[in-house]
Amino acid sequence: MSDIARPTGELTLRTLAMPTDANPAGDIFGGWVMSQMDLASGIRAAERARGRVVTAAVKEMAFQLPVKIGDTLNVYTEIVRVGRTSITLQVEAWAHRARHRMLEKVTAGTFIMVALDESGQPTPVPPKEDSFPS
Repeated sequence: MSDIARPTGELTLRTLAMPTDANPAGDIFGGWVMSQMDLASGIRAAERARGRVVTAAVKEMAFQLPVKIGDTLNVYTEIVRVGRTSITLQVEAWAHRARHRMLEKVTAGTFIMVALDESGQPTPVPPKEDSFPS
């Protein structure tokens, strides 16, 4: 791993990029990468909200490098703001390129999740001391 760039946040999700996730050139579809980032956001936000969450928005996302078949995608999340019913996370996706023994940042974005109650309506996020450790 480079001495210059390091992931920010907590490692929340790891998954292997497979041939079915790629275009004919061997690059993984950006939508697949974004969906993994959304899954990681949902995991981290649900732990903090102690319940169901949904994606409300994705902002400021740009792809810097491609993910290739065989790379392990590592998704890091950091909760940067908790509102009354929303949780904002900074999410980074890094490709572990095992054949080159390196970890490279491929994209990052801001994901906003909203906590929902049993009837699917926005509900207040509980105080941190009442949530699952994050």
